[in-house]
Amino acid sequence: MKKYILLPFFALIVLFLQQSVAQDIPYYKFIRYSANVLHYDSASPSINRLLNRWERLQTTHQGNISIVHIGGSHVQAGSLTNAVRCNIMADNPDLVGPRGMIFPYSAAAKCNNPADYRVHCPQKMILTRNVYKDHTYPLGLCGIAVTASDTLTEIAIKLNEPRVDYATNRIILLGHSDQGVVPRLRLENREVYPSYIDNRTDRYLFNLGQTVDSFCIVLPCREGDMFSVTGILLDNRQAGFSYHSIGVNGASVPDYLRCRNFVRDLRLLHPDVVIFGIGINDASGTNFDTAAFRQNYLQLVDSVRAVNPDCAFIFVTNNDSFRKVKRRYNVNNNGALAREVFYRLAHDTDGAVWDQFEVMGGLKSMNTWYKNGLAQKDRVHFTSAGYQLVGDLFYQALNDALKKNRSK
Repeated sequence: MKKYILLPFFALIVLFLQQSVAQDIPYYKFIRYSANVLHYDSASPSINRLLNRWERLQTTHQGNISIVHIGGSHVQAGSLTNAVRCNIMADNPDLVGPRGMIFPYSAAAKCNNPADYRVHCPQKMILTRNVYKDHTYPLGLCGIAVTASDTLTEIAIKLNEPRVDYATNRIILLGHSDQGVVPRLRLENREVYPSYIDNRTDRYLFNLGQTVDSFCIVLPCREGDMFSVTGILLDNRQAGFSYHSIGVNGASVPDYLRCRNFVRDLRLLHPDVVIFGIGINDASGTNFDTAAFRQNYLQLVDSVRAVNPDCAFIFVTNNDSFRKVKRRYNVNNNGALAREVFYRLAHDTDGAVWDQFEVMGGLKSMNTWYKNGLAQKDRVHFTSAGYQLVGDLFYQALNDALKKNRSK
């Protein structure tokens, strides 16, 4: 007679979750897959509005959903956000909207660029980040600027994501010159001057008349001239999803609050949902003020609501991390404190939480990620494989919420 092993009901559920996850996402015993969900009030108007609109776009193929993901170095690196972006587009291949907002990070020396687009600038530009005490030029949504001065400067950009066609035919350059320098674009066989210039909002609109996946920004600065680039919006006027990633290495919430033109630039994107992943730098020190952290975040939320009062918010808790003290890596206990604040913020703003801290395995889990090749030696940042995994897990939680909403 065959013997059957009867597993407790909870164990069966865990086994099912592990098997279903393993089909798409690598399985690690230290990851808490059962915690990989979006936490929100089922009666939340803003989250339900977002989920319903998402389903409506998939059904009608009309309109756009604008997703804005804001953070620090995790977002500037681009691997995490591109993983989420590519998952969305893979599930909706006929709803690939504009690539959206990008920034030419590597036009400045020692400034890393996302891999999904290449930037080449022979004349290295002057870098200004929102983490600097003094801003040479008022910063906007991207929280960063590169400035050309005294010489002709060319910034070549090529879209480099083989899985998604993000060809663009409409480009808006955000930038400013006190000397009246007017940028132009060089395509393969011609130069294009702005179709429209809005000096009030520092926007230069280029209608190309053709779709391109590469172009060169030409800044004709002569001696004494300067031009600061603060963002590049790639548009194609197609229905679908746009996933804009806004990241600055080392940035905290107050650094974005100091960007004078944050709201002005955000109006271009008119977000339907903002994914907030800022916090790892706020909680890096020994004197982490949770009350100030919450108040700063609420102020940033108000800035977004000034653009779209109906915007939904998803808060990504800090990853577990370590801090280096006298050549040794010690666990940063602030990760758990920040986690509590993110749950309060979701409650305060009618938003949702993705509990990255819990999904990773909780306190001290970053060391395990490091031992498994998923985190870097500093135990703050992930490796490429780690960022891909985090992005996949986040998308799975989002997609599960969409499926649950669809089955109501």
